[in-house]
Amino acid sequence: MTVPDTMTAARLVKHGGPDALEVVEVPVPLPGEREVLIKVGAAALNNTDLWTREGAYGLPGDAGALAGWRGPVDFPRVQGADVVGTVVQTGPGVDRQLLGSRVLVDPALYDRDDDDASPVGLIGSERDGGYAEYVVVLADKVHDVEGSPLSDTELACLPIAYGTALGMLERGGVRRGHTVVVTGASGGVGLALVQLAAARGATVIAASSIGKAAAVERAGASDVVDRAADTWGQVAALAPDGVDVVLDVVAGGGITSGLSSVRDGGKWVVAGALGGYAIDLDVRRLYLHNISLVGSSMHTPAHFRALVDLARQGQVRPVVAATYALADVHRAQADLATRDHVGKLVVVHGVHP
Repeated sequence: MTVPDTMTAARLVKHGGPDALEVVEVPVPLPGEREVLIKVGAAALNNTDLWTREGAYGLPGDAGALAGWRGPVDFPRVQGADVVGTVVQTGPGVDRQLLGSRVLVDPALYDRDDDDASPVGLIGSERDGGYAEYVVVLADKVHDVEGSPLSDTELACLPIAYGTALGMLERGGVRRGHTVVVTGASGGVGLALVQLAAARGATVIAASSIGKAAAVERAGASDVVDRAADTWGQVAALAPDGVDVVLDVVAGGGITSGLSSVRDGGKWVVAGALGGYAIDLDVRRLYLHNISLVGSSMHTPAHFRALVDLARQGQVRPVVAATYALADVHRAQADLATRDHVGKLVVVHGVHP
């Protein structure tokens, strides 16, 4: 396949509003040692795109500092962590049989080389991502999905949202027969949690706006409680003996008010802070009831391989709320910020049917 010299890319040039993201023509990157060049088919949006653009992650000891996912961002940066596409060039030390392969990219940069490694970086944040026609990634990050029945648009929904959800389920030990609560259930990670937890045989109580309840129920929720009302009072009425696991992407005051809904020995797994990062917590409720408060950031390499297996078999079908051309990335991020949609928003290029 002939690769052009230049490409269109959406680059973050500073922290700020939508104007911090510019759509420009730039040179196509060249793959280096152990790297491949991918012609991007689709790239999904995530809240991390907004928070990185805004610099909303803070720094240890300085919660208000402008920073990206893991610290200062090296501008300009091409955003977009969720990438599916075709390998069109290989760098030194890479098997050329990868050429022409349809691949899904693991977006995590890990702290070590083993199955249980933890993410310490992210493409689209610590290195360039998929808001471009081409992207260079490490060859060991690509997973062949040639036989998957999912479209490029659907596959692009998986890495961050479903990878994060699978990591939460694994760290929470969710299994058949458990009763779980999913907060923020209509968002990308939330809907993935509902689908994957239900597929494991768990009973899912989902917290969502009532206007999105039908879509959340279609994803597998047994009950939907109104997040705008007394969420945890509704949960207590549905599960008077307590729940086994809370899968939480909202945090904030919900942890304070909801901890008593977790039964002895249960777990509260947090992977987001849509409701605020500071909490007021009575730690006696943790240790007197052997409750585990677990932080969960994305997935491990083992989790991602399991997710790819689900994708190859078509065992999970992401909900796509809307698609956009790369030139419309500002509108896509604005739509993401409203949270009026159910499912994922995706930037598409040449999409596999």
